[in-house]
Amino acid sequence: MSLTICRLEGKVALITGGASGIGECTAKLFAEHGAKIVIVDMQDELGQAVCEAIGSSNSIYIHCDVTNEEDVKNAVNIAVTTYGKLDIMFCNAGILDPNKQSIIDNEKSDFERVLSVNVTGVFLSMKHAARVMVPARAGSIISTASISSNIGGAASHAYCCAKHAVAGLTKNLAVELGQFGIRVNCLSPYAMVTPLTTSFLGLDGEALENVMNQLSNLKGVTLKTDDVAKAALFLVSDEAKYISGHNLFIDGGFSIVNPSFNMYKYPENP
Repeated sequence: MSLTICRLEGKVALITGGASGIGECTAKLFAEHGAKIVIVDMQDELGQAVCEAIGSSNSIYIHCDVTNEEDVKNAVNIAVTTYGKLDIMFCNAGILDPNKQSIIDNEKSDFERVLSVNVTGVFLSMKHAARVMVPARAGSIISTASISSNIGGAASHAYCCAKHAVAGLTKNLAVELGQFGIRVNCLSPYAMVTPLTTSFLGLDGEALENVMNQLSNLKGVTLKTDDVAKAALFLVSDEAKYISGHNLFIDGGFSIVNPSFNMYKYPENP
């Protein structure tokens, strides 16, 4: 008989973009580990469905546009009013622009929209989390970055810029909030099946996984949203109590490889 260890017992977690993809998976995992969940999103039906799956006694849904500061401020206020505090902020909401190969074809409006959600939205979520965490002198803030926070050629110009910015914000805020006992980290996953990636690449789940597995460095395993959720769980738990300012790559070594030299290529059946 195995006993489940509740690593977030008594914690309150707010997850932006919590209605689908990585956010949904993380919300459910955090709830399994004892956290009260505040799901923030603009997909109302999906957000409510996640709350129903978790249980209404342990979760609430708040409609919120992360680019609107009043919306973000209101979401944090409701979380604190409902559950008495905020221990965890997961800045996960993000979008992609249309998949256009040439910068000449990229529209300024698309570029600005991606940065508004993926950078300004993260900044606002961090700001209002800090507003309530600093007086408490405790808390953990994490954000979803990407392998594009470190390398080029893996996504659009706007997305790459935005994820580099998330990594920079993470480091800068970790420096500021460390004096208050607040940890700030981010996660940088390889591509996996989410509504965002399937729509961007125009591939269904299995086809997308097949392509990503062919391009991956670590073979024999496929990255799932659950893997990212588990990494998020580690970073916000007490097991990571002295980790701050860190960008955790969940990419099977993909972003450390320079494929140009084509080294260490074994034959198919060594």
